[in-house]
Amino acid sequence: MKISLASSGETPTLNMKISNVTSLPQGDEEGFYYGVNLQGKHLLMLCARLGGKNMPVSALQREEISIPDAVLAGTSEEITDYVATEIAKFVSGHPEIEESAGAKKKKMGFTLSYPVDEVMPFAATTFQRKGSNDPVRKGMVKDLNRALTNHGMKMHVSSLVDETIGGLAGGRYYNTESVAAITLGMSTNAAYVEPAEEVANELTQSPNSSELVISMEWGNFSSPRLPLTSYDASVDAESSNPGSGTFEKLISGMYLGEVVRHVLLKLAKETALFGSSVPPKLMTPYLLRSFDMAAMHQDTSEDREIVGEKLREVFEIGSCSPMAREVVAEVCDIVTERGARLAGAGIVGIIKKLGRIENRKMEGGLYEHYRIFRNYLHSSVWEMLGNDLSDNVIVEHSHGGSGTGALFLAAAHTYAHHGDS
Repeated sequence: MKISLASSGETPTLNMKISNVTSLPQGDEEGFYYGVNLQGKHLLMLCARLGGKNMPVSALQREEISIPDAVLAGTSEEITDYVATEIAKFVSGHPEIEESAGAKKKKMGFTLSYPVDEVMPFAATTFQRKGSNDPVRKGMVKDLNRALTNHGMKMHVSSLVDETIGGLAGGRYYNTESVAAITLGMSTNAAYVEPAEEVANELTQSPNSSELVISMEWGNFSSPRLPLTSYDASVDAESSNPGSGTFEKLISGMYLGEVVRHVLLKLAKETALFGSSVPPKLMTPYLLRSFDMAAMHQDTSEDREIVGEKLREVFEIGSCSPMAREVVAEVCDIVTERGARLAGAGIVGIIKKLGRIENRKMEGGLYEHYRIFRNYLHSSVWEMLGNDLSDNVIVEHSHGGSGTGALFLAAAHTYAHHGDS
């Protein structure tokens, strides 16, 4: 982290980005705000009333739509025109909100749940830049504001940021002591607040700001000290991005089930775990999803009945012995504990870098719905920090996930600019 912040060049292990978010919520923001979240191939639109400290969020309206592949394959102008069209439909469907919000131009937050280059070909070559002056993001914001104006919408988008930063904004709205947010779902990232003096001058876009919001991009973290196995090497080689995303492939929901599948496949071949022949579907990549893995792992029934049901459902394994089901549950446990402890180590790394013991917000389906993963993560953080420090750390589910962080960012930007004027 220190090397990345001190240099404008790329580092071999971690390339963090300075966000162009210049203000985070203070908790007293009020009024109606709109937010948009791009979730892979899905568009989530939201509107809600923030009531300050007494009544945080109410009148929440949300709508999610699938973006056609033909649109995603188009130019920035075509994509943003489609988004603006859908926003106009969403707003027109809730006239009571527009009436309450008033006629003045409104700020709208825009967050991304996945790197935009994974779903938008036009952005693939230039999106992964380090600074906040990213031409693709700025271009999309400009195109979207133009499209909103063309559709008669009195709205303005100030920036396009990773949803993890939205999680940080949600955490700040409810608790101004929150200094970091982590996304643990199908993808993973971490964002935190860094004192400006810790960052190289040439990277700082807001010289008057005492704090900067950093997107760590920790999914791409790589180090010889990571506990990689031959199974991880196979997952990496068969992935869409071999050689990158090393940390993400160890801790995110996209890959945990795939690591388990590789282990089970080897056991099936070498130990006849599921009988004399290898189940054909066990050779199909990414067939085992993280929520199916969680169901097997958290099975407390006698003889691991749920494990047997999932093996039939996912891999069409007709029957297997109680011993085989126990082995499957154990493999899930080993892979989960490793991933959770590595994520916990990342959290402790942020704490040590900042030298501050305060709130960390967690967001994402893996953290929220995978109880054993969550428990392993918490216990690893407490273990690494020790009793004296761990009592002062709060790791909790974020209020800024599922796209709602865009609302908090819009509110913070609006209040900051009103203060300037």
